[in-house]
Amino acid sequence: QVQLVESGGGLVQAGGSLRLSCHASGIIFRQHDMGWHRQAPGTQRELVAVITAGGITNSATSVKGRFTISRDNTENTVSLQMNSLKPEDTAVYYCAARRFSGQWEYWGQGTQVTVSS
Repeated sequence: QVQLVESGGGLVQAGGSLRLSCHASGIIFRQHDMGWHRQAPGTQRELVAVITAGGITNSATSVKGRFTISRDNTENTVSLQMNSLKPEDTAVYYCAARRFSGQWEYWGQGTQVTVSS
């Protein structure tokens, strides 16, 4: 059974930082691309950052220079360091995994991030 469990969300003031973590089980973690997505009320879910199985990273233009994705294959964990947070970063953040490029196969339950102005 595949499980992705996020942690680290919360309430923070604008300009602050949060670090999200996602622990994966039930998959061969090192073989999977990992991504962080987010969804704000009334909007579509969007990809925030991705790190491939080979360690290549990419992120959305809106978070470049502020958010950093990383992975630890020994701990089966992917993290998202979020700095200089803005109110528009408020959303539910989801961890996801995929074996091949294309559709994301597995999803976590999400963790709420709220940035107050």
